[in-house]
Amino acid sequence: MAQNGLASRLYNGEAGLNVVGRRKLWFGVAGILILIAILSFSIRGFSLGIEFAGGNSFQVPASVGTLEQAEEEVNSALAAENTGIEVATAQKVGGPGGDSYELRTGQLSAEQANAVQTRIAQDFGINVNQVSGNQVSEAWGSQVTERAVLGLVIFIALVMVYLILRFEWRMAVAAVSSLFMNLILTAGIYSLVGFEVTPSTIIGFLTILGFALYDVVVVFDKVQENTRGITANNNQTYSEAANLAVNQSLMRSLNTSVVALLPVGGLLFIGAGLLGAGTLKDLGLVLFVGMAVAFVTSILVATPLLALLKNYDPRIQAHNKRVLARRGALARGEVTPKGAPSPAQADATDAQLDSDSAALAGAAPKVGARPAGKRPTGARGGRPGGGGNRPGGAKRR
Repeated sequence: MAQNGLASRLYNGEAGLNVVGRRKLWFGVAGILILIAILSFSIRGFSLGIEFAGGNSFQVPASVGTLEQAEEEVNSALAAENTGIEVATAQKVGGPGGDSYELRTGQLSAEQANAVQTRIAQDFGINVNQVSGNQVSEAWGSQVTERAVLGLVIFIALVMVYLILRFEWRMAVAAVSSLFMNLILTAGIYSLVGFEVTPSTIIGFLTILGFALYDVVVVFDKVQENTRGITANNNQTYSEAANLAVNQSLMRSLNTSVVALLPVGGLLFIGAGLLGAGTLKDLGLVLFVGMAVAFVTSILVATPLLALLKNYDPRIQAHNKRVLARRGALARGEVTPKGAPSPAQADATDAQLDSDSAALAGAAPKVGARPAGKRPTGARGGRPGGGGNRPGGAKRR
């Protein structure tokens, strides 16, 4: 039945997913992943696009053949000029004059760039004017990076102010920590796998921050609802109420992430993979990776970290101690659960039930006995009135 489904059991806390209680495990795994990412930053670095590392790009008409053939011809031209570099990325782009292939290489001198451009035209059998070459300086990429860092700082500051006003400072710290971990892990995946970092990647990094923040706010809103006035009763600790909120919002977060990842996956695998739009690949890849990481960090990092910070609050510490002390007393039988009768009340109730049962047993008639009561009178129930005379007072002769 639907009532026994996973979503219902998660909402009622019956699924047994103890996310907050295992925070040491999640923090340990997160620490290892962050360490791997930092080591990858320092050892492998990033595969920077020509906008950041500097380089050259050549565009040839798509009518020369396939993208793979164009890449092979440009590599042959680079090798013939003894440049010592190869094509870094190749993609199909559209323009007013029709589709073309854009092939990016490392940094070339002006003489090398002109020689390679001429040889490409000769190899393809087209006019040299149909091959366009551009040189990109790394200074432009540096400006993009500076603007992105400035935007990140402003975004984090505004997020902190909003979360403090909407929730509290502990939730703000936990949420921002989750955002930073999301960025570090996404960047670590880019470094380990060797994905190229382009300006579209930087834009995607800033975009996933908004999605990650939304996912965290959804969970924290449920945590605030479950923990409102929690110190007024001794039924749950703060960690247990927060864990229930994670269970209750898990399916919603999962559905939101899946719905968000489907169009991004279509953008990445169809737009970039099948149609060959390289600009969509740069944007779709970082969105796909970042959103998947954001879902994991919002569930396994943000809420457990919030519970850890709240447990340092003296009020929450005292409340947790009262809850645990009450449970210990219940286990030892020293107190009775709320709403349950005390032993004396239970004995009195049992005695009253026994007395009532005995009274009912004594009042019950014996089997076969005539029911007690007045004998009925009248023509059917007994002798007729008037001493047996007929109605009207006439005697039988």
